[in-house]
Amino acid sequence: MKSENSASRASGIRIPGLRWWIAGLLFMASVLNYVDRNSVSLLAKTIQDGLVVSDQQYANIQIAFQVAYAIALLLSGIVVDRLGPRWALALFLGWWSLASLSTSFAHGALSLGVVMFAMGLGEAGNWTAAPKAVSAWFPSRERGLAIGIYTAGTPLGMTVAPIFIVGLSEAWGWRGTFVVTGLLGFVWLVPWLLFYRRSLLGSAECALIADAAPQAVAAPVAAGWTYGEALRRKEVWCLLIGRMLSDPVWFFYLIWFPKYLQTARGLTQSEVKITWIVFLAAGIGSTFGGWLASRFIKRGWTPPRARLLIMLGCAILMPLSPLVAYSPGVAWSLAIASVICLAHLAWLTNITALIVDIVPGASLGKVFGLVAAGSSVGAIAMNKLVGALLMPDPITKLVQPDAYNKWFIIAAFLHVAVIPLIAWGVLRRKGAG
Repeated sequence: MKSENSASRASGIRIPGLRWWIAGLLFMASVLNYVDRNSVSLLAKTIQDGLVVSDQQYANIQIAFQVAYAIALLLSGIVVDRLGPRWALALFLGWWSLASLSTSFAHGALSLGVVMFAMGLGEAGNWTAAPKAVSAWFPSRERGLAIGIYTAGTPLGMTVAPIFIVGLSEAWGWRGTFVVTGLLGFVWLVPWLLFYRRSLLGSAECALIADAAPQAVAAPVAAGWTYGEALRRKEVWCLLIGRMLSDPVWFFYLIWFPKYLQTARGLTQSEVKITWIVFLAAGIGSTFGGWLASRFIKRGWTPPRARLLIMLGCAILMPLSPLVAYSPGVAWSLAIASVICLAHLAWLTNITALIVDIVPGASLGKVFGLVAAGSSVGAIAMNKLVGALLMPDPITKLVQPDAYNKWFIIAAFLHVAVIPLIAWGVLRRKGAG
C-alpha cells in the first residue's frame, strides 16, 4: 500500500469526485450480485424442467442459498473488518462469480443446491463490505444517498435481469447464461482494484470526508465492538429483528414472484420479462429513500429521526400487499407489486443507514453481518412457508390456485409490526434523537 501511495503522489494522479466513482462501483457490484442471484429465479421453470426439480426441491435449493448466506454474513463481517473493504469485496465478488459460472455444470437438484450454497457464501459479503466502504469514503450527511445509490443496484439488477437473462437463455440456453454472468464479475474486479485507493483523492475531497473513517479506505483497522458486546446492545437486536421480519417481503419478490406470475397469472417464460417494471420501481424507491433522508438531515433533523420518519411512511403502504393477488388483472397486480417494492427499498436504504449511523466504523462489517443474518433467517422462514403453501393437494395432486394468497396477506403487516420496535431501539440511545 505504501508503494501504491508513493507512486500516486509522485505521478500527481488525482481523480475528482473519487468517492462517487467508488459509489458507482459499489452500485455495479450490487447489480451483478442480483443478476447472478436472480438468474436461477427467472429461469426456475426452465431449469426445473431440464433437471427434473420439484417445487419443494426448488424451495430447498433456495433455503440452501439462504443458510450459506446467513453463515457468510456472520463470517464476512470479520473478513471485512480485518482486510478492509477493498480486498474483502474483491474476494467475495470473485468467489460468487466463480459459483455463478459453475451453475452451468449442474445436473440435478443436489448439484444445483451445492452451487447455490457456494453462491450464498460469496454474495453475502457484498452487503457487509459496501456499508463499511461508505462509512470510509462519505461524510455523514452523504451516507444515506451513497447507500441509496449502491442499494439501487439491487433493483436495477432485478430490472435488467428479466430482459438480459431471459434473452441470453433464449439465445444460448440456460447453461450458457451462467457462463456469461459469471465472467462479468471478473471484468468488474479490474476498475475496483485500480480505483479503490485513498492516494487518488484530491486535497479538497480529503477534507470533505474527514469525518468518515479514512483509515478504513487504505488499510484494515482494529476491531471495535466484539460480537459479545454487539449482542448485548438492544439497538442491534431491534435492527436485527426488524430486518428478519421485513426483508422476507423483498425476498419473496426476488425468489418467487416470477413463478407466481407464471403459475397463478398464466404468463409464459418470455412474458416474465415484464417484471422489470417492478424492480425499476424498487430502484427508484432505493435512491429516493436515501435522497429524502439527506434532505431532512440538511434541514436540521437528526439522522435517526429522519430515517425513521421515512420508514414509517413506507410501512403505511405495505397493507396494499393482498391486492397483488386479488387484483383482477396482471397490470394491476404488477402496479401494486411495484408500490410495495418501491416502499420496501426506501425502507431498506434507511434501515441500512441507521446501522451505519449507530455502529463504530471499526466494527461495521461485523455488526452489519449480525443484523443482515436476521434477514437471511427471515428469508429461510419465508421459503419454508411458501414451499408449504405450494404443496400439492394429497388427493388431486394439484397446487391450489390461491396458494400464494395467504403469503400476500401476511406480508401486509410485517413492516407495520416492527417499526415501533426499531424506533424504540434506535431512539432510546443517548443523544440519538
